[in-house]
Amino acid sequence: MTAAMLNVSSLHKSYGSKPALKGVSFTVSEGEFVVLLGPNGAGKSTLMQVLTGLFSPDQGDVTLFGQSLRANPSRALARMGVVFQQTALDLDLSVKANLLFHTDLHGMARPLALERIAQGLAGMGLQDQLNQSARGLSGGTRRKIELVRALLHHPSALLMDEATVGLDPPSRQQLLQTVRQLCTQSGVGVLWTTHLTEEVKVADRVLRLEQGLLTFDGTPQAYLATQAPDFPETPSAQA
Repeated sequence: MTAAMLNVSSLHKSYGSKPALKGVSFTVSEGEFVVLLGPNGAGKSTLMQVLTGLFSPDQGDVTLFGQSLRANPSRALARMGVVFQQTALDLDLSVKANLLFHTDLHGMARPLALERIAQGLAGMGLQDQLNQSARGLSGGTRRKIELVRALLHHPSALLMDEATVGLDPPSRQQLLQTVRQLCTQSGVGVLWTTHLTEEVKVADRVLRLEQGLLTFDGTPQAYLATQAPDFPETPSAQA
């Protein structure tokens, strides 16, 4: 495995007197698919909010290729792509308008933006959806559009936060396979959070988070040997 590209070091985060993260540390390497499992309330949402710069940790740091999220947030986040659990598409805009908004945020010249949008949609077999309203798309197609958007600026790290929630099994498997291919073909490092034990089978490594503590860091085979059940799918909470 190559050297770590994403380094999470001793993260602590509390809400008042309630700790959400208690010294969480792990790495993700280039081309590595890491699955983070945990029930609601384990701290997954807080961790993702820290990793994406929405929250600042009380202690600890996150670095991406040596760039500190605390010291240089814009440089670190510029190399990161994110698909959030809740859809972040503007449903009143077309697919094209949603994607152009993202490229504009990254200061991408319009000709390059249009080229990458065309390539991204074609790669997902969605080139015919360019001018469709986001509101009229199925849940699985919206997820694919969000993945296209997250990759338009060619990030080195991709964070997928419960991205398969609400998808039917075929759409879930297709999204997993697509992201897995990004690791092997493009060297993108992926952190994939889920409550579904089934999804660890495609991983290179599995992390388990419980009550703010990392309680497992190992291979899918070792994790599945514990015969851990799926965590229940319930509405997300801030934790």
